[in-house]
Amino acid sequence: ISINVGGFKKKMRSNTLLRFPETRLGKLLSCHSKESILELCDDYDDTKNEFYFDRNPELFPYVLHFYNTGKLHVMGELCVFSFSQEIEYWGINEFFIDSCCSYSYHGRKMEPDQEKWEEQSDQESTTSSFDEILAFYNDASKFDKQPFGNIRRQLWLALDNPGYSVLSRIFSVLSIVVVLGSIVTMCLNSLPDFQIVDSNGNPEEDPRFEIVEHFGIAWFTFELVARFAVAPDFLKFFKHALNLIDLMSILPFYITLIVNLVVESSPTLANLGRVAQVLRLMRIFRILKLARHSTGLRSLGATLKYSYREVGLLLLYLSVGISIFSVVAYTIEKEENEGLATIPACWWWATVSMTTVGYGDVVPGSTAGKLTASACILAGILVVVLPITLIFNKFSHFYRRQKQLESAMRSCDFGDGMKEVPSINLRDYYAYKVKSLMASLTNM
Repeated sequence: ISINVGGFKKKMRSNTLLRFPETRLGKLLSCHSKESILELCDDYDDTKNEFYFDRNPELFPYVLHFYNTGKLHVMGELCVFSFSQEIEYWGINEFFIDSCCSYSYHGRKMEPDQEKWEEQSDQESTTSSFDEILAFYNDASKFDKQPFGNIRRQLWLALDNPGYSVLSRIFSVLSIVVVLGSIVTMCLNSLPDFQIVDSNGNPEEDPRFEIVEHFGIAWFTFELVARFAVAPDFLKFFKHALNLIDLMSILPFYITLIVNLVVESSPTLANLGRVAQVLRLMRIFRILKLARHSTGLRSLGATLKYSYREVGLLLLYLSVGISIFSVVAYTIEKEENEGLATIPACWWWATVSMTTVGYGDVVPGSTAGKLTASACILAGILVVVLPITLIFNKFSHFYRRQKQLESAMRSCDFGDGMKEVPSINLRDYYAYKVKSLMASLTNM
């Protein structure tokens, strides 16, 4: 008989089809009227004895392979849901999928969100970054209706996108130098050789370091004000995490300045001086400003944001292990070891042991206690290692996506027209969005 599947024609022997009489093609041989034949196919030409099926011709070779060998094979680039619907139409059971493809097929079908990161990272990076690229162009287009729009847009691109131009690179380098200089001076100020004590015995900051600190605050303030002045949307400016970090890096200085003025005017509020000392130590968080100039730090932040489930699992596993081993250690060592005489003390010991830090401040002395400690350490290694692969894969994904996003942003020049229009396969993007929608509906 002749089979025509979407234009793909193939002649098949009847004895080959009769090996699987329960399939759609096998049932055709038992039909004795045109009406019964049309119930199984879309059209029938009795002069040529040709059966027409309005199906995907690219998937039909897999069906032919099944009739010839009795086994189904699923290639990695195929959509498992489309393939499943296709073999269901032909009346072929998934049981016939060969063992070499069965595990991968059922795993992809049961867990559609768990993609192979190595194979799909580029495509996912393109589709997931597309929304961010659209948001970037949307923000850039807002300057067209504003006064001095072209100038402000060029300044905005230079300040918010390190590496966009020579000006932005120079500004980025200066910002990094000021941040590192501020951190170094704070560390040096804690050394005894650089500490100064006034007549009342109160510590004072070295004047040289104070000059560096004031210059750093002036630079950070100028940087924040400049970004705010050229921002495309003032209302959404502080919703951006990097802008909040810039704000938090200068707030401690101004709050400390206000507290010192209040203390000087009202001696009864001298306790507020301790607040100022605490705020001075918050300068260490300025190191987070480097995230604006580092793709790796931004990728790490995105990884932690979207890996809350894996981090939660890690904390849960650690909590369970710490609770179990702390009670066991307490039961064994409470009478002979003062360091493990209480369960809270055993919690500390179990935490240090499971995380493989091992301070050695508290150690079990008995043989049973040492065996318990060995089991605790081995369990800690296993618990920590299990979620690490998932977190690392997500980091690789976000790092590739961030690099591609930065490349797309740097490839345009709004002043003289775009150098390169960001391109994307709309079919893949549409399929990506539909897949996300279907996955959400499936979960519901």
